[in-house]
Amino acid sequence: MSTLPSTVVIATRESRLALWQAEHVRALLGQRFGWNVELLGMTTRGDQILDRALSKVGGKGLFVKELEVALEEGRAHLAVHSLKDVPMELPEGFVLAAVLEREDPRDAWVSPRYASVDELPQGARVGTSSLRRVVQIKARRPDLDVQPLRGNLDTRLRKLDEGQYDGIVLAAAGLKRLGLAERIRSVIDPQTMLPAAGQGALGIEVRADQTALREALATLTDAPTWLAVHAERAVSRRLGGSCSMPLAAFAQWRGDRGDQLHIEARLGHPADAERALVVLSRSAAVTDTAGADALGVAVAESLLASGGQALLDALPAAT
Repeated sequence: MSTLPSTVVIATRESRLALWQAEHVRALLGQRFGWNVELLGMTTRGDQILDRALSKVGGKGLFVKELEVALEEGRAHLAVHSLKDVPMELPEGFVLAAVLEREDPRDAWVSPRYASVDELPQGARVGTSSLRRVVQIKARRPDLDVQPLRGNLDTRLRKLDEGQYDGIVLAAAGLKRLGLAERIRSVIDPQTMLPAAGQGALGIEVRADQTALREALATLTDAPTWLAVHAERAVSRRLGGSCSMPLAAFAQWRGDRGDQLHIEARLGHPADAERALVVLSRSAAVTDTAGADALGVAVAESLLASGGQALLDALPAAT
């Protein structure tokens, strides 16, 4: 049985948003448990490689690997992640100890001139490096010039302000957490652009052998958020989720008693963004992670049977 450390160290990326997230968790741990908590700032490979799309240089794991090394070596005890950046399969010896209540999971349209994607003139330049966003934008507006946009949130906003793009798409949660909600020209309805699995949720990762820490952190988990994102991640996991896969998955609680979990998934073509999306949705009464997992897998299987397998077959062999 492991014991709690006298000082808990949080490994975090050094971007402004990542530091906000780590500070948020530090405050929560101090308030809930009275723990002494310190931050260990780190720069990850995902932060360093800004000239290429994540899908071409190793995927989402680039944002978490160095943090996991710090956990493995005992230099830190936990890592705070945007859950959408966490690979669907964690390395052996690591677990998600907690998932906090979700912030706004939707995407946000940011533009100084145009109120929405629909208002853009033909050929306007839109910035995003998310294949999920690219295929959904192209499905709605194939005439637009969608260009890569990497860097942290402040860098992306600066590139927009410099006139490199007519508008960009960002996660609403990040903008709101940093007090930049006024930059949001409009929040994009999920029917227009379905979010990524786990978007808007924070996950806390620890070593699996840190049992005392895991048990304490588990009490911070928001059950509705955890079950919803568990279903979303199950879709992606079944499809072999990676940054090279233009996949969206989003679950919401519905029903008179709020006990029905409705999930929708969309899959696009990895090379031809203007190809029609495969779209599937399903609802079920979900009370535990097994039920959430079953719902996500069922949606994924239906997606594959409805044309999704052909899209997966078109993925580059390296993924």
